[in-house]
Amino acid sequence: MRRTLSEGLLAAAAVLVASAHLAAEEYRSSYFKDGEIHVNVLGTPEGKPLTSGHWDFKPSWSKTGDRLVFFRRVVDHRDVSQWKTAICVVNVDGTGFHQLSDGSHTDFNQTWTRDGTNTPIWNRKKPAGGGYTVMASKVGAKPGEEYALTGPDYHAWAFTCLKDGRIFVGARPPGHGPGYFLMTPNRDGEPTFERVVSALAKTGTFDRVSLSPSEKRICFEFTKGFERRVPGRTLYVAEFDARTRTVTNAKPFANEEGKPVWFAYPRWTPDEKAIVYHAGRKLFLYALADGSTKQVSTDDDADYRYPHGEATPK
Repeated sequence: MRRTLSEGLLAAAAVLVASAHLAAEEYRSSYFKDGEIHVNVLGTPEGKPLTSGHWDFKPSWSKTGDRLVFFRRVVDHRDVSQWKTAICVVNVDGTGFHQLSDGSHTDFNQTWTRDGTNTPIWNRKKPAGGGYTVMASKVGAKPGEEYALTGPDYHAWAFTCLKDGRIFVGARPPGHGPGYFLMTPNRDGEPTFERVVSALAKTGTFDRVSLSPSEKRICFEFTKGFERRVPGRTLYVAEFDARTRTVTNAKPFANEEGKPVWFAYPRWTPDEKAIVYHAGRKLFLYALADGSTKQVSTDDDADYRYPHGEATPK
């Protein structure tokens, strides 16, 4: 039967809508697979890794979309806090590799600023005593040119950055007591700390915090109580207000029952419609619209970790 012109136009529109939907779900991500860094469309088999021959962890994708920052394990130890690591940068096409730190420190959980400077930041274990210092450098810098953003006498751990230059940290700054803060760096003096308020934070601890691209939502790992525990964490998504510094309406979306499995590293997709995370050596994608979850790693014999959305600093 011959279709009318209007029927043909409707059919063509349906095809375009379906194609757009499929394209929206073709999320590129960087991630760790068996110690190598990959950039790949989630749900498809991997090609050649960007790095090999080392143990490389936690790639974070720059807002400019052209670079990854990650850490390379230089010295292993059964206690992760005793590792020696080097902060490294590589272009998304695999070129331009260089180190920002010399591998003599414990440097962890790197990311990028969102303020237009594209500054790599990370957390460095203090050489004496407990706690960490927030460090920063620049693309193309040499080891030894990095600098501290927080003072030597207190603990601070950077999670994620805001477009206005502030950094979401967990810290114990002088005169404030422990908690979560929006920290404003100050190269010429001490940073300022503004406390983040959350009812959920009164009942447990946040980790691997990530702000959405709009900075109106936040996702994180949560441990009920205040013990240090990694397997069994629940993943949450919540509303975030940078002006009032509040985390509200927190809802669990993975491992609400607290199964003793490593659920970790929730990170946003660029369109803010989904959150990718790892659990039990696999990658999963959680859709906010309908609450559905699907596996997006393809090799069940491999160890997948630390996914990170394209051009979406954590």
